[in-house]
Amino acid sequence: MAFFQSLSSSCMMSCVVLGFVLMLGGKSSAQLSTDFYSKSCPKLLSTVRSVVEDAVSKEKRMGASLLRLHFHDCFVNGCDGSILLEDTPSFRGEQTAGPNSNSVRGFNVINDIKAKVEQVCPGIVSCADIVAVAARDSTVILGGPNWNVKLGRRDSKTASFSAANSGVLPPPSSTLSNLINRFQAKGLSARDMVALSGSHTIGQARCTVFRTRIYNETNIDSSFARTRQENCPFPTGSGDNNLAPLDVQTPTAFDNNYYKNLVNQKGLLHSDQVLFNGGSADSLVITYSKNPKAFNSDFAAAMIKMGDIDPLTGSKGEIRKKCSKVN
Repeated sequence: MAFFQSLSSSCMMSCVVLGFVLMLGGKSSAQLSTDFYSKSCPKLLSTVRSVVEDAVSKEKRMGASLLRLHFHDCFVNGCDGSILLEDTPSFRGEQTAGPNSNSVRGFNVINDIKAKVEQVCPGIVSCADIVAVAARDSTVILGGPNWNVKLGRRDSKTASFSAANSGVLPPPSSTLSNLINRFQAKGLSARDMVALSGSHTIGQARCTVFRTRIYNETNIDSSFARTRQENCPFPTGSGDNNLAPLDVQTPTAFDNNYYKNLVNQKGLLHSDQVLFNGGSADSLVITYSKNPKAFNSDFAAAMIKMGDIDPLTGSKGEIRKKCSKVN
């Protein structure tokens, strides 16, 4: 999907051997647990939830942004909080890479959460874990499924601009095979990919990432295309940052209307509509469009799997005092 590629604000992997990825992920994720902070920081979940609720109540779009932030963190060198590191005179992080620049947002909310968590249990909870919990809470607050977040990740001491630019984050121009391959490279199945693409039931995308689709593609509902063209003029350069909802029906509610839109050729991004375009994902899209319980169940399971991608645990990494910089 340019998965989460435009979740919230904008446009959103060289394959490694799948078995190797799964082997590494299995070793690390085995150290994660849902009760990791039950004794060391019992107020963690309620503290995170209160800040996320406040942020989403002020701006519904923020829920999509926080969910997408987790994806963009995990797909680049694992779920390690690396995307939160700001550039310094001697260091260039991931925030200005192509898929993230002027696109990924919500850093201020994560910083607010971290400050509150530090008040109740200083030096205990990683920023990577905060991102994971905030993504879950955002989903639930907007009406989506709940799941128990596995915790125990530690924060990276570095980030990689080059890795974020390497193609691990699939662009909105992605083909179905490209999406499947990119997700399989991270230990996620084609089913996981289609389920996770349902995150596009919330959030918005910039004109610049869907202009080509609404003017040039034929597998699109004509009235839907005309409506989108009104706020996304052609040629390029005019209205590039104008926003449109990824789900035209219920843009701030986490539901299965995203899949209903695809069946009706109303996917906003090219990488959305390829999920229902005569290919191998068609049957699953139809299932999710008719069965919200199946979608919710598969989405929650896929989010747990995504959170297992190469976390730092044990003595690796650190617990940052501030999420935007290393200690």
